[in-house]
Amino acid sequence: MIQRITDYLDITAECFAEKTAFADDNRKMTFAELKTEACQVATALIKSELFKKPVAIYMDKQTECVSAMMGAAYSGNFYTVLDAHMPVARIEKILDTLLPEAVLTTEKYAETVGSFAGGTQVYVYEELMTSPADLKAVDAAKGKVISSDVLYVLFTSGSTGMPKGVIISHRAVLEYCEWLAACFPLDKNTVFGNQTPFYFVMSGLDIFQTIRNGSTTYIIPRMAFSFPGMLMNYLKENKINTLYWVPSALCMIANMGALPEIRLPHLRFVMFSGEVMPTKQLNMWRREYPDVLFANAYGPTELTDICAYYILDREIKDNESIPIGKACEHMDILILDSNDQPAGQGEVGELCGRGPSLAYGYYNEPEKTAAAFVQNPLNHEYPEKIYRTGDLVRYNEYGELIFVSRKDFQIKHMGHRIELGEIETAVSALDKIDRACCLYDSKRSQIVLYYIGKIETGEIRERLKLVLPEYMIPNKIHQLDSMPMNLNGKIDRAALKAQFH
Repeated sequence: MIQRITDYLDITAECFAEKTAFADDNRKMTFAELKTEACQVATALIKSELFKKPVAIYMDKQTECVSAMMGAAYSGNFYTVLDAHMPVARIEKILDTLLPEAVLTTEKYAETVGSFAGGTQVYVYEELMTSPADLKAVDAAKGKVISSDVLYVLFTSGSTGMPKGVIISHRAVLEYCEWLAACFPLDKNTVFGNQTPFYFVMSGLDIFQTIRNGSTTYIIPRMAFSFPGMLMNYLKENKINTLYWVPSALCMIANMGALPEIRLPHLRFVMFSGEVMPTKQLNMWRREYPDVLFANAYGPTELTDICAYYILDREIKDNESIPIGKACEHMDILILDSNDQPAGQGEVGELCGRGPSLAYGYYNEPEKTAAAFVQNPLNHEYPEKIYRTGDLVRYNEYGELIFVSRKDFQIKHMGHRIELGEIETAVSALDKIDRACCLYDSKRSQIVLYYIGKIETGEIRERLKLVLPEYMIPNKIHQLDSMPMNLNGKIDRAALKAQFH
């Protein structure tokens, strides 16, 4: 019986011992090596008598980071990944909330970690590798872990910019993994090209599906995402067949004209999530790869990454929104109106999720937890938590869920209620537009559009008048050389708002 995420690794380390599990620029790590090194990490934590405690991981995005995660899990503790490229101020906020009992790092960052760890025990990975694993102690610790125990705490920024630690259990990830493997072509032959940071929830698909199935994940160098040709050659040379990326990365390749230049003969599955995928750029991918399976995944960190999905099985026009489809088979979705009643057909409501992949809440944040993880208002008979996503959706004529906007992207302007996402969709569909982001300057009561593309602002305004009512035409339009991105590779809306003038 699979009770913990480490059970997956126990199986794959035996069945695929010498197969590459994870590869980076410096190393290819086999499943046997992954388990051995994870158990060495676990042994050190067990010797320090840590159990069910938070362990911070401060490393580069590398193979050893995965074994550090699994080491924390084998020891019966839970982990939080801190990327070495995070701003120090953000790390300090996270640590103030997490209060870790240990920090795992590498020799490269030992001095840096020492400067902010205080009295917290610091373990240097290379030093841990000099001592053999105590497999009896590891088995004993692992045996005390049950599926409802915490696997990781992942910090995500809310609208305030303050990091919130989302608490995810082994069971939540196991249910997610089993659904993925049943729904999509993910197996021992899958070769992932990992794009997302390890502190971002989307990376869990690459990591845990690799460990579950005996797949292989290539950790793509960050620099490659600045050079589309280099990136496409990397995918080709490593025979990568599966991508789960944020739309910004897929759009970069499409916008730079790299798709027809370098073919990816092994590509078979592309899924995207994290933000709205512009339909125009998706259609560029679909035209080049008509036999590839494309899927739109939707879900917040609080629902373990995905709670709804849509497999592209029909043509979608450039000016249409890509559906988020339907609830995943292991989860349920509620669409609630402003009175917490089910929204009517075609009516916009807030998407709320429930099911076994629901997070426990926010670490050391009882008030924020109580506000977002609430009793199901449609169930008055017994305790049942749902998560309020803050996302507005509706069903279209096909019975598919359509993402409309964030609740905080819904504005009142000139007496009209407007979804900024609708404006973004209209702009993104225009020729010569590469990316677009629409915001509201409440201080000046202005709709502000930022875009990158080879088109004049006046032409944008004139063409939008053909598809949008006058009150939805942006008051200010700014052309950018590049769109600011946050640490997760999504459009940094806070950075754009800071440019209001």
